[in-house]
Amino acid sequence: MTVTICSILIVAFFVVMVSVGFYTRKHATDVNGFVLGGRSVGPWLTAFAFGTSYFSAVIFVGYAGQFGWNFGLASTWAGLGNAFIGSLLAWNVLGRRTRVMTQHMDAKTMPDFFGKRFKSTPLKVAASLIVFIFLIPYTASLYNGLSSLFGLVFDIPYWVVIIVMAALTGVYVIFGGYMATAVNDFIQGIIMLFGICAVIGAVLADNGGLVEASKTLASVTGDAGWQGAYTAFLGPDPLALLFVVLLTSLGTWGLPQMVGKFYAITSENDIHKGTVISTVFAIIVAGGCYFLGGFGRLYSAEDGIKFNAQTGQPLFDSIVPAMLSTLPALVIAVVIVLVLSASMSTLSSLVLTSSSTFTLDVIKPSTKKEMTDKRQVSIMRLFIVFFILVSAVIAIFKDAHPEVTFIAQMMGVSWGALAGAFLAPFLYGLYWKGVTKAATVVCFVWGCGIAIIQLIITLGGVNVSGWGPVLGYIFKSSINSGVVAMVGGLIIVPIVSLFTKKQDEKELDQLFECYEEKTEATAKEHLK
Repeated sequence: MTVTICSILIVAFFVVMVSVGFYTRKHATDVNGFVLGGRSVGPWLTAFAFGTSYFSAVIFVGYAGQFGWNFGLASTWAGLGNAFIGSLLAWNVLGRRTRVMTQHMDAKTMPDFFGKRFKSTPLKVAASLIVFIFLIPYTASLYNGLSSLFGLVFDIPYWVVIIVMAALTGVYVIFGGYMATAVNDFIQGIIMLFGICAVIGAVLADNGGLVEASKTLASVTGDAGWQGAYTAFLGPDPLALLFVVLLTSLGTWGLPQMVGKFYAITSENDIHKGTVISTVFAIIVAGGCYFLGGFGRLYSAEDGIKFNAQTGQPLFDSIVPAMLSTLPALVIAVVIVLVLSASMSTLSSLVLTSSSTFTLDVIKPSTKKEMTDKRQVSIMRLFIVFFILVSAVIAIFKDAHPEVTFIAQMMGVSWGALAGAFLAPFLYGLYWKGVTKAATVVCFVWGCGIAIIQLIITLGGVNVSGWGPVLGYIFKSSINSGVVAMVGGLIIVPIVSLFTKKQDEKELDQLFECYEEKTEATAKEHLK
């Protein structure tokens, strides 16, 4: 019965996704249409594209299980941080200014923004290489958790799941570009909204309701060593929780696949609507995922949670599937489609970002002959195939060779590297004329350097406890070092800018005049 219901829903889901790709192909005939949807995407599509790119299967299966196990119900703060810092504040601080300046300078990608904002082609190429290097492992991580969930229902090899998901995502992105991604993100977002509500209700009902489940969780001492730790307001480790909130919330401000959504907004009214829609979406999806994961300690090895024989710690990807294993067939089917939706929406956004960035910011500048729009779009489609293929191969290889830890650690540091390198210069570059090219270069080196140090420490099994309380805590995990990379960048950029060569004033005046152009008000307050 479960297999039948799951199969029907999955087939219907895939048919809809591919159909949307064919339907929207008329919007993907030129570069502007393929990459940005012609900058005419409405608030609902933009908001859902932002939200579904934000929340993938990594959050639902991996992070919900990991942070729910570590912090209990307090992990819900991470979801609320995603909603109010990663969505609400991001839209208000970045949305309008990003749309105005990128349209004024005709920038289509984040590296393109850096190149035109600071009049530097090498800077654009450097940013493109950072995106290329760190987005590929991040893309491969999106397949995490699919194996354990599909294993609840289907007796099929993991590599088959990866190939089918990758191929179908590639089909609709290649045909429809950004518009296909946006429309499918909207459909996938609806599935995620209803799916997470259904799962939370089913899990709570399976544990006697919210009150009974909370009482049982309050009696667990676990690793914290004190009763009630996992129902406490800030959980057993408030400082570690703060670092999680900062990385998963503020980090989105520097991720190219997230910021790129603001490039395509149509009007001022759409920004207001999109802000509200995106925030509500994040409250339900992210808040719901982490809230659900908070009850993970109510389950044990007998329920299907797997533990590391050496450390005694659970394998976090097994926690959420264990919570779902006893639920009705329909709920399990909905969850599988939910996780597919979350994974495919983020995958489509990442490969579109990677391919457009590499084509427009690396291939095009290095080509001596003028490239037509048609040729640029064709190259982007080829790179979409390449990036999807590489991510799928990495995911399959990682599953077959778990002893190769380099891949897993690259996935862990990629978010911190991108946000650490890009967040500060992008944010300051929108608001402040005083940001310099040298400060941006220093921030690129800082963000990537911290990530590489973290990678070396983790791969080498270096014990950082002897490094002192500060350095030891910073490099304890990729979460902590990622936050330091972001916050450090926000401090480094203005300081370096004060002591390095400024841009030409006329160039800056031309760049920032876009905010003073009169519509109903100045453009920094109202889009035309």
